[in-house]
Amino acid sequence: MQEEIKNPETVEETVTTEESNKKDKKKSKKSDVEIAELKETVLAKEKEIAELNDKYLRLYAEYDNFRRRSAKEKEATYFDAKSDTVKNILPILDNMERACAFTEADKILEGMNLILKSFNENFAKMDVKEIEALGKTFDPSVHYAVMHVDDESFGESEVVEVLQKGYICGDKVIRYAMVKVAN
Repeated sequence: MQEEIKNPETVEETVTTEESNKKDKKKSKKSDVEIAELKETVLAKEKEIAELNDKYLRLYAEYDNFRRRSAKEKEATYFDAKSDTVKNILPILDNMERACAFTEADKILEGMNLILKSFNENFAKMDVKEIEALGKTFDPSVHYAVMHVDDESFGESEVVEVLQKGYICGDKVIRYAMVKVAN
């Protein structure tokens, strides 16, 4: 038998190639493990993203429902306030129609006084009050001065005449009192 003589360089290359193959296999196994771990991480993150997206969509739907419900409630509140106001004014309209049916002056005057009384009662129910102005010091937050008169018999900035009554509801001015102011 003949023994094959191997070239030392070839032997070294073979050994190096075998070692390299072993290292590559180890690296490949290591890479496969890393890839598997990365895939698991990606799947976990995708699941987390899906959960967060679902949470976001539910929250958005809740907010949208809340917004719609609030708009409906606002409309209903406005309608209720308007209908309550009309309901309070209807008896006054009835009294005016009755007063118009009379032909005698004193009956008409009596009817007008009843109408005025009805207005004042309804305003009291709605917490609407007349702004006191006559004889008071001018207050620009509730009075609207349209005339000025120089008269020494009145005090400084005193309201001497109410040209149109003003009304207030709670803290909100509904209509400013139109007044004449002295000095």
